[in-house]
Amino acid sequence: MNPDLDVHFLAEAPRTPEVDGLFAEDVTDMGYVMNATRLWAYQPETMSGLFALMGKTIRAGGLTLRDRGIIVSATASTLGDSYCSIAYGSKLAGESSSETAAGVLAGDDRQLTRQEQALANWTRAIVRDPNGTTPADLDALRSVGYTDEQIFAITVLVGLRLAFSSVNDALGARPDAALAADAPAGVRAAVTFGRAVAPG
Repeated sequence: MNPDLDVHFLAEAPRTPEVDGLFAEDVTDMGYVMNATRLWAYQPETMSGLFALMGKTIRAGGLTLRDRGIIVSATASTLGDSYCSIAYGSKLAGESSSETAAGVLAGDDRQLTRQEQALANWTRAIVRDPNGTTPADLDALRSVGYTDEQIFAITVLVGLRLAFSSVNDALGARPDAALAADAPAGVRAAVTFGRAVAPG
C-alpha cells in the first residue's frame, strides 16, 4: 500500500529524470502532480507513448475536444472508472454544459446531436461487449456521416482509453481531490461509481 500518499496501491515509484519531467508537466498544466501520473511513474515512457498514440488516433479521426469528451466520458462511465469520468466529464462540460456532460456520464444522450449520439452508443457498445457488435452498428455511424477511416480511429481510441483506465482502476488510482473540487457539480453528482476521491 501507499499510506503516505493514499492515491494508489503501489509504493511511490523511484524518482528519475524522466519521472521528474512527467511531474513537471503536470505542475505546469494542472498546478499539481496527478495521482495517475504518480502511478504511471513506474513506466514514464509507456505513459508518454500511450498518449502520443492517442494523439495520432485523434488526429486521424479528425476528433474535436467535444468528440473526445463524449468518447472518454462514455468509455469511463460505462467501465465504472470515476477518475477519467470526472476528468473528461469536466472537459465535456466546458465544451457543452454541465447538464450535457452529466447526461453522457449517466447514459442519457438526449442533449447530444444525432451524430454525437451515434458516437456515444458505439463507444458504449465497445466497452460493454466488443464481440457483440454487428455491421448494423457501423451502418448507424455511417448514416450520420462517419467514414470508415473515422470509425477505425474512434474504435482504436476507445481501446486505448480502456487500457489506460483499466491500469489505473486495477492499481487503485483515486481521482485527485483538486480535480473533483474543480469539476462542475452536475459532473460530480453523476459519478457515483468507481474509486473514491483521494484525500485533499
